[in-house]
Amino acid sequence: MRCRAVRRLRQQLGRRGHFLLILGIGKTCWGVSFLVDPPNAEGLRLLTQVCSLRHWAWLWIVAGLITTISAFLRVGRDRWGFVAALVPPAVWAIAYLAAVISGDYSRGAWVAVWYLTSHVGVIMWAATVPEHSVPKPPRTRRAEGG
Repeated sequence: MRCRAVRRLRQQLGRRGHFLLILGIGKTCWGVSFLVDPPNAEGLRLLTQVCSLRHWAWLWIVAGLITTISAFLRVGRDRWGFVAALVPPAVWAIAYLAAVISGDYSRGAWVAVWYLTSHVGVIMWAATVPEHSVPKPPRTRRAEGG
């Protein structure tokens, strides 16, 4: 009975749903970590001028929850999960780029590139992957003549 429920859940999620579920849980946990033990705000002055990192944590948490919920929606309706997943790393990348331009945090260029590639780029790529894009394995020919 338990295996049937797991198979059904896996089938309902599909590849895109699995990706969104993993991303959503990760973003939510990352946001909670800012509440529990806020990190050093070096390079994030653009954000901390508006409000504290504890407040910015809620951006990650809400985006993570939207992304997680979207994992259970059909392909096409899951688009808001991908959009929500893009927002926090894009905001962080912009903040780090601003820190580089202002001269506040020279390491910010590398962190911004990391957010733009491993987060924003991967999410944008995954959003374009169709649910069933893997080709079927080729049929093997039966040996002729017997």
